[in-house]
Amino acid sequence: MKLMEAYADKVIASGAYEPLDRIYVLNKIRGFVGDEDVEAQDGQPLVSQLVDLAVKRGKIEEGQTEREILNDQLYDLMTPRPSVVNHEFWEKYQQSPDTATNWFYNLCTSNDYVKVAAIKKNVVFDKPTKYGNLEITINLSKPEKDPKAIAAAAHDTKKKYPQCALCMENEGYKGRLGQAARSNHRIIRMMIGGHKWGFQYSPYAYFNEHCIFLDSKHEPMQINRQTLVNLVEIEKQLPAYFVGSNADLPIVGGSMLAHEHYQGGRHSFPMMKAAIKKSLEFKDYPDVEAGIVNWPMSDIRLTSANTAQLIDLGTHIIDVWDHYSDESLDIKAFDGDTRHHTVTPIMHRDGDRFVLDLVLRDNNTSNQYPLGIFHPHEKLWHIKKENIGLIEVMGRAILPARLKSELAEVKKFWLGLDNEIADSHLPWAKEVQAKMSITEDNVDEVMEQELANIFANVLENAGVFKDDAAGQAGWSRFIEKL
Repeated sequence: MKLMEAYADKVIASGAYEPLDRIYVLNKIRGFVGDEDVEAQDGQPLVSQLVDLAVKRGKIEEGQTEREILNDQLYDLMTPRPSVVNHEFWEKYQQSPDTATNWFYNLCTSNDYVKVAAIKKNVVFDKPTKYGNLEITINLSKPEKDPKAIAAAAHDTKKKYPQCALCMENEGYKGRLGQAARSNHRIIRMMIGGHKWGFQYSPYAYFNEHCIFLDSKHEPMQINRQTLVNLVEIEKQLPAYFVGSNADLPIVGGSMLAHEHYQGGRHSFPMMKAAIKKSLEFKDYPDVEAGIVNWPMSDIRLTSANTAQLIDLGTHIIDVWDHYSDESLDIKAFDGDTRHHTVTPIMHRDGDRFVLDLVLRDNNTSNQYPLGIFHPHEKLWHIKKENIGLIEVMGRAILPARLKSELAEVKKFWLGLDNEIADSHLPWAKEVQAKMSITEDNVDEVMEQELANIFANVLENAGVFKDDAAGQAGWSRFIEKL
């Protein structure tokens, strides 16, 4: 079978074009890779073969960015126009929200917007801790930045278009050095809180059907009453998905503070399964069940079918926490006009009831903890030094790719083999080795369990009220203030 003809057939079979369009589609493909067709190779994706052919013929330069751009341009041929995608989504939504999201997710995986093959490279497992099973992932899917793009960015002083990776203007954008290829990207338009928002899937998903809800305007993130209203509205429209927001401050927030957005998806996280360790009663909100969650981070859970009371009580907690200080626990709301307090809010459905977790965050630093008092402490940096964002708050660690090779050397060290263990891992490796017998049969199990234990410590570091006498007394003072 000829390569270009095989891909043209696949494009038409996708429904993006009709059989009458076949010559047109073939000419589009020829425009990208050259006129002469070649034999298709078995076992390799057709688009990968077409990209290789374009490089070989000099149609594009050899390089990561150029390959990604052409890859997505070719997959764009399999992707209906945004107006068609939106029409189809909302038509299927009339059957059920799941019918619509199943269709859209299938589109985004089949057209390679969601990088399924890359995501499969991630290391994923879960292990028990005193807080229940925690989920560990080593993120190997997201490609390293293109060296050419890094060099280009150093000299780029122009105003960016699109302004950021979350802007609506990414839909269909060809891409360039430093700006991701998005020819095959589609965004569902929806109304949230009386404003236009978008709904899309994440290309390098961290869990099942990982999606993003983004404001149509490029405006900074903020957590307030409107956030809770928006989360409720999303849950009403897509009840099978959880939805949550990263905190809106540096250190405790995510990596994209400049554009208002939330994350969601079809996954039940460890925090959602955690039990209430202390029930709370708020007499002014009789329809809301409340409690402190048995979790390493400081989480108040509110549950109710009465969304008005849920939003009112949630807003009250956010407002009080924003101005609450407890110097004995290094909890400090303001330095002058600089705010240090916010929450990570997360919502999911339990039948007719809406479950809202409000995780208290504080981004103060000190001489002892220059990266953050409530941030992974230095002893844990050899495993996790980055911010603790929304996904990790809920009990799923996103660990850096460097660990795959580094931890292989640690295992060799434990087994007494020749190794190149990094100095940063050595104190921990010796500590683990001293407390148990490690063999070839159990070395993988030991490694996985130790990573889960470290992640539990990371989350404990990020909790503002610790699980000790002082921390519990601090909880009581804050609840009294509420």
